[in-house]
Amino acid sequence: MQYPREIERLIAELCKLPGIGRKSAQQLAFHILELDEKEADDFADAIRDARHSVRYCPVCGNLTDKDKCAICSDPSRRKDVICVVETPQDVMAMEALKEYHGQYHVLNGVISAMEGIGPEDINLKSLIERLRDSEVQEVILATNPNIEGEATAMYIARLLKPAGIKVTRIAHGLPVGGDIEYADKVTLLKSLEGRTEI
Repeated sequence: MQYPREIERLIAELCKLPGIGRKSAQQLAFHILELDEKEADDFADAIRDARHSVRYCPVCGNLTDKDKCAICSDPSRRKDVICVVETPQDVMAMEALKEYHGQYHVLNGVISAMEGIGPEDINLKSLIERLRDSEVQEVILATNPNIEGEATAMYIARLLKPAGIKVTRIAHGLPVGGDIEYADKVTLLKSLEGRTEI
């Protein structure tokens, strides 16, 4: 049995979301159909408004609905350090720590030879432009510890080294509460390499 055309279309659209398979899409579709008319309209309006109002910050690449994002507009943020991340979600994760008070630069992607994504396909050119004639003394590379994230970090590091800017990489290694005996070799090696004096 096939669902009515409108339900099939809704399921197909929901399947396009990351991590949503057909079964989850069906559950979401039926939940949406159970909403009263106002709730459904509010849901549709929220999607439409977000899609039309939110854009990338022209300075850092973070998401914003203003001329500049809240972080770039904040005069109390340190101007001498920039943390480079892959996505706006990474900015939110870093901000949740409440320990970092510098600027960000969001790449909105990573270099991936497998997917045909090169340095020109991510928000890298604007980082170089930002660093010209700025007071930035350190760039922290906080890309994910996977093949693409490492390749992107290494590329950026090689690009920035000649400019005399200090380039650092966030540490990788064992998670708090993890057991050494269960760690894979790469994680254990990164933990050893990233050790700090206590």
